[in-house]
Amino acid sequence: MTAQLVVEPVGWVESPLTDRDQAPPQGDEGAPDGWLVFHERVADAVRDLRPGDEVFVLTWLDRARRDVLVVHPRGDPSRPETGVFSTRSPDRPNPIGLHRVTVREVDGLRVRVSDLEALDGTPVLDVKPVLLPDRER
Repeated sequence: MTAQLVVEPVGWVESPLTDRDQAPPQGDEGAPDGWLVFHERVADAVRDLRPGDEVFVLTWLDRARRDVLVVHPRGDPSRPETGVFSTRSPDRPNPIGLHRVTVREVDGLRVRVSDLEALDGTPVLDVKPVLLPDRER
């Protein structure tokens, strides 16, 4: 089955991270705060984000390689090669990034978040709340 998918970014990342070698493997391993900057056309989608919210940010890892199917996890050659679907490698057939972050500040269409290991200029595809047992959306 072949289907054409059309995904339009809803915004982009502003971050001090500009090079893959600067970025930690995971956000909770020393990633700086970053900004999610949204397009005006999705302003209504942003309006209920609040400081303290935990959200998943889905990004398009635009500098990743799409021809990689196996990697040494965490770039460690002493570890056996593993299929990318069993790793968090950014290099993969469809390089969709998944980042669990906490909203720190909301300033109109700009949202500052913690622990974002995405590079400056990375396209943002979507944002979804982390659902906790006592909170439904």
